[in-house]
Amino acid sequence: MTQTPTAPNGTPGEARAHFAVPAKHPMVTVLGSGDSLLRVIERAFPRADIHVRGNQVSAVGDAAEVALIQRLFDEMMLVLRTGQPMTEDAVERSIAMLKASEDGADGAETPAEVLTQNILSSRGRTIRPKTLNQKRYVDAIDKHTIVFGIGPAGTGKTYLAMAKAVQALQSKQVTRIILTRPAVEAGERLGFLPGTLYEKIDPYLRPLYDALHDMLDPDSIPKLMASGTIEVAPLAYMRGRTLNDAFIILDEAQNTNPEQMKMFLTRLGFDSKIVITGDITQVDLPGGTKSGLRQVRDILDGVPDVHFSTLTSQDVVRHRLVGRIVDAYEKYDSANEQRTGRNGK
Repeated sequence: MTQTPTAPNGTPGEARAHFAVPAKHPMVTVLGSGDSLLRVIERAFPRADIHVRGNQVSAVGDAAEVALIQRLFDEMMLVLRTGQPMTEDAVERSIAMLKASEDGADGAETPAEVLTQNILSSRGRTIRPKTLNQKRYVDAIDKHTIVFGIGPAGTGKTYLAMAKAVQALQSKQVTRIILTRPAVEAGERLGFLPGTLYEKIDPYLRPLYDALHDMLDPDSIPKLMASGTIEVAPLAYMRGRTLNDAFIILDEAQNTNPEQMKMFLTRLGFDSKIVITGDITQVDLPGGTKSGLRQVRDILDGVPDVHFSTLTSQDVVRHRLVGRIVDAYEKYDSANEQRTGRNGK
């Protein structure tokens, strides 16, 4: 793709750029069906005009926006070169990453590096990070023995950890996967439910089973569980064990108390890796009980080979409305805290 930026008519603050899309990339892959991708780009850069003629694309307008459009088309070509299609979501995320880098946000990773990093391919689909923070989270899992993934619902913290666990099992880095969650209701109220203990705790573990079915042949999962290669169990079942040669994931860790968190962390055995995920804004513990996830960052901050990854509403990879809902709740909670503080004076 060629780029020839110029200043149109010498107008200060304006620039022009010209792109020639290689013939091997049909324009529909660049512009989207019905120009859907082009419309995303035009909305993101309102101070620039984009024109398409054949395989020629030109942009004119605000110099800063034209420069970003140049970079965006470069990144899109790099992604398309790998055979991966561009989607509206991918274009929006690429634009957000490029704008963040312009604003001086830390990080040298490019959108193409983020969007083309494959973790796991299963049943015709590939699992990969979709945001810069997700990529850094996945990279941290490779580099560190214990990683905390902290962020709101929908940021992929558990899903990506499970993809890394399956990848580690398939590449024989570990011999088993252990998935666990605290069963917050595993007290008096659980006893009123019908069925065996496993039937009672199944609702708490169901999200982990659902993710496994996305990543493995469903027919193989019962065999792997029967052999102990994959274990899905409530947190209480970890007590007294040393977990060697395993990839261990603790999900919903905000619902552990400090004693449970310490118990879990000290299960770590040789050649094992631990990933702990949770959302500190969604604690379901009884009133007055401290969250082990909230406390552990202060305790382990600075400990070598322990890493804390923070994901935000910008990393939500569910329906785009989920990110807006998360932001709205954070704004509401913040306003409530301020009102409470004023009234308490």
